[in-house]
Amino acid sequence: MLESKKKFGNELYQSLGKLFYAMAMADHSIHMQEVEKLNEVVRDYWLEVDDIEDEYGTDAAFQIVSVFDWLLEYEKDSEEIYEEFEAFYTDNKVLFTPQIKNLAMSTSRAITASFSGSNKAELILLGRLQLLFNN
Repeated sequence: MLESKKKFGNELYQSLGKLFYAMAMADHSIHMQEVEKLNEVVRDYWLEVDDIEDEYGTDAAFQIVSVFDWLLEYEKDSEEIYEEFEAFYTDNKVLFTPQIKNLAMSTSRAITASFSGSNKAELILLGRLQLLFNN
């Protein structure tokens, strides 16, 4: 049971890394302020969510940053990555408690607003996320 919780916890955080990357990349570029905001929010809020650790004994919430950084390095497409998040969410809704959904929305808003406010592409993606979480 514990290993199962750990596995799904890591997958949840990796999926959230995809979501936050898609949000930041919605306008086809990622700015340093967006990366800094993500790191700040993970440290300030996501580390407190649970006590799940990855296979290296590090808080699993850092998977968010690791996946984000990997996607950034390989310049993955925002839409494709968002669809991967959407599929994970649809298959694993039970992992997305109201607390996780609220924190995911507020993190997404913080990232998109961190560089000269949210633009049209980011607002559309925020709307899609809100609709996804409401259904």
